[in-house]
Amino acid sequence: MRLDVWLDVSCLFKTRSEAQGACKGGKVEVNGQAGKPHRMVRTGDQIELSRPFGAKQSVVIVGLAERSIPKADARRLYEDRTPRPTPDQIASRRAERVFRSAQAAAGRPDTQQRRAVRRLRGY
Repeated sequence: MRLDVWLDVSCLFKTRSEAQGACKGGKVEVNGQAGKPHRMVRTGDQIELSRPFGAKQSVVIVGLAERSIPKADARRLYEDRTPRPTPDQIASRRAERVFRSAQAAAGRPDTQQRRAVRRLRGY
């Protein structure tokens, strides 16, 4: 079975094209080697995925499925061997989420704020 298809069927990525992009971008390794989208995988292969913010996810293929299956059944296709995050990592992720949400809430400046910025810059 193709790697990109298995990643999609196992619900590790939302779509097959997203899985292909991760493979082409070097975010997926199979048994310690770069995972190309067309690479054939079988049970027992170890896959390491690079996730956002430097996190790594390590899974071992336990089963194969040719077509999409419910997410609860898809979780049975792999064994997750990712170590649990430390309390420090959890705290830093939480702080980062709060910081990002505060930035998003600020949004774009309105007209008065833009005019004030222009006055300060001297335009």
